[in-house]
Amino acid sequence: MRITLLSIGSRGDVQPFVALGRGLQHAGHTVTLVAPTDFEALAAGHGLKFAPIRLHMRSLARSEVGRAWTGSGQNPAEALRQAIRAIRILSTQTQADAPDACRDAEAMIYSSTAAIMAGYHIAEALGVPAYQASLQPLFNPTGAFPNPLLPALSAGGWGDAWPVQSYNWLTHIANQQIAWQPIRRQTNRWRREVLGLAPLPLAGPYDRIAAAQVPFLHAYSTAVVPRPPDWPPWVHVTGYWFLPAPGGWQPPAALLDFLAAGPPPVAIGFGSMSGDDLESTVAILVAALKRARVRGVLLTEWATMGAAPVPDDLFVLDAIPHDWLFPRVAAVVHHGGAGTTAAALRAGVPSVVVPFFADQFFWARHMDALGAAPPPVPRKRLSPERLAAGIRRAVEHGEIRSRATELGRRIEAEDGVARAIAAFHHHLGRSRR
Repeated sequence: MRITLLSIGSRGDVQPFVALGRGLQHAGHTVTLVAPTDFEALAAGHGLKFAPIRLHMRSLARSEVGRAWTGSGQNPAEALRQAIRAIRILSTQTQADAPDACRDAEAMIYSSTAAIMAGYHIAEALGVPAYQASLQPLFNPTGAFPNPLLPALSAGGWGDAWPVQSYNWLTHIANQQIAWQPIRRQTNRWRREVLGLAPLPLAGPYDRIAAAQVPFLHAYSTAVVPRPPDWPPWVHVTGYWFLPAPGGWQPPAALLDFLAAGPPPVAIGFGSMSGDDLESTVAILVAALKRARVRGVLLTEWATMGAAPVPDDLFVLDAIPHDWLFPRVAAVVHHGGAGTTAAALRAGVPSVVVPFFADQFFWARHMDALGAAPPPVPRKRLSPERLAAGIRRAVEHGEIRSRATELGRRIEAEDGVARAIAAFHHHLGRSRR
């Protein structure tokens, strides 16, 4: 079967789909990844066909819109305004490129980000089985917890849990509309003019998705976020979708020498975060390592060291497979992105989470609640003193390390890709009856 995977976002958003595609190909399917141009080499390195969305995510992240969005922090109004700007840029190019890229699909699996922009509509136009996949519990309402993109509500003073559950449910409905309304008019016009479909109602496709029982595949572990009891049976929590390093990959010799020259360092990486003040963030990181008296490995990825000198007890590199590095470090300082959080948990090492925006606060709260990290230090409150205190607690606190190790064993024992493929085949069989 020809399966098209559609994912829009940073490497942390796309890489799990490469892992899923790799598994689907091993199961006998032909898989094409449709994603921004940044990820053509990643797809090719794992044997997947690739069709580009003509977006360069690194350039977008470094643009005025990208810097403003990732730097918006916990200011809900500003975060929403910048998110809308970014969503419109992403949806315009995705709607231009995705129909042709998906034309040969016999089934589609699309990310939550890509679903309302294009994936759901293209699958409808093609008349093929459709699946939505997400790294976060974004689009299935529940009373168990608030939507990861919206604030949590303390239960204190409410007297019982019912108002909190109602609030949680409403945050998921609100997120659906936050995603749909900014692109409603352009999407309905695109449905008519390009796909030949009728426009969708004011509230969007969500009632239709629920009525059609479109399967959802959530790529995280129930050890981290338990499956809510109020979700329907076609909503699955499969476990994480991890991608092994390409065959023949070897770490840099200089990094091996650095690791061997002293005690395990602390890994630090903020993924695709690129706010206007990122260079000052790097300066805080360097000062915090010195104050905490630990060595560090800094993954700059889409960031920059600027003109800052590199001390002898810090090793800097652009990127490296997390599944190789993280088991070799004492702790991981990261932004709380879904992919980095998953990798740190799987490695069984403590985290120190510095959330910048969006779902990163959700994962930061869960890491703290699970006991695998000290309380998070939001970027807006980051200082050398606070970060150093968090690092020392993560490195020295035995209970945090024990809990991280226990979670790592549980997650390592899961095979999220295999469970996702089993769910895919199960619903594929039902759709053919």
